[in-house]
Amino acid sequence: MYRYIYDAEAPVSKQQISNAMGYSLPTVHQNIAELLDAGLIRPGEIQKSTGGRPAVGYTIDEGVRCAVGIAVSATQLRILATDVRQKELAYKTVDLKSPDGEDIGRQIADELETFFEENEVDRKKVLGVGITFPGVIDQESDVIVLSPTLRIKDISLSAVRKPIGYPVFIENDSTSGGAAEWLGLSLKEREEDFVYLFLENGIGGAVFIDGRPYLGTDGRSGEFGHMCIVPNGKACNCGKKGCLEAYCSAFNFTRDIGVTPEEFFDGLAAGNRRFEQIWEENLDYLSIGINNLRMAFDCNVILGGYVSQYLEPYLPLLREKAAARNTFEADASYIKLGKYPTKAGMRGVAWHFMEQFIQDI
Repeated sequence: MYRYIYDAEAPVSKQQISNAMGYSLPTVHQNIAELLDAGLIRPGEIQKSTGGRPAVGYTIDEGVRCAVGIAVSATQLRILATDVRQKELAYKTVDLKSPDGEDIGRQIADELETFFEENEVDRKKVLGVGITFPGVIDQESDVIVLSPTLRIKDISLSAVRKPIGYPVFIENDSTSGGAAEWLGLSLKEREEDFVYLFLENGIGGAVFIDGRPYLGTDGRSGEFGHMCIVPNGKACNCGKKGCLEAYCSAFNFTRDIGVTPEEFFDGLAAGNRRFEQIWEENLDYLSIGINNLRMAFDCNVILGGYVSQYLEPYLPLLREKAAARNTFEADASYIKLGKYPTKAGMRGVAWHFMEQFIQDI
């Protein structure tokens, strides 16, 4: 019943719950009373009268708990606190001192306490801390197998968790970003297949089939950044050559030419010829990768990661390039921009604890 109230687009009355779920009104009344006593729901609004006494609509109390999502990148920790509705409560970015496992854990623990103090977060309401890494994570072996972006491998997850005084869940950044985009869809849309392409300093992704994430045999599904698009091409951070990441990583138009993303796209908009050439090449290779995904999965391709926040003006051109490569269709409207370009991974990994909370009610 809590799940039904949570998923409802507007506050729902006892009669609506009874009709939708097939429970008797006395049963609904009893459960509503228990949920109210537990502080999990609250009266939402008085609904319009149909001739008798106006019905009260109920909605969840989104402030009853919160969770934290932390994204680890090559240079930063990004920290996001959300309520049960995934509404942002607080956000902070800090410099990352060291990419080593236990050092990361200690820094996260220290920064968390500062973050909670600065934003007056009630620690008793914190369900847990989700952490994303750009790399291959083996949950069974409890290690980060490889993170080309961070230039680390075989890092113990327990070493990361140990200094942090809260429940911790660690996941790949692009898998978590895909989960956030899935959560942002309507209930009907969640049943549709889609591929998520995560565009940041590294490139990854996620696959959702029949409304569920497809993780693959070894949990490495969605490592799109390391599919080869140019045999014997540019060297990639993974040690191979010709990977999509080697051609379309944000580093190609930021670190490698000594500018920030904002400076690059401002210069691009101002007609900087050098930037235009770099970006044209980036879109060419990106269209190859996207068309490969369309050929393999035949579904929508959703673009996420912080680069996607700059893509809207160039989306028609990107679609045109992808369509020109497609054997079967001349329309590339299947390429879409995600709803959460900058904080998707943090939202998705924090949801791990929200989902547990709802299931345990």
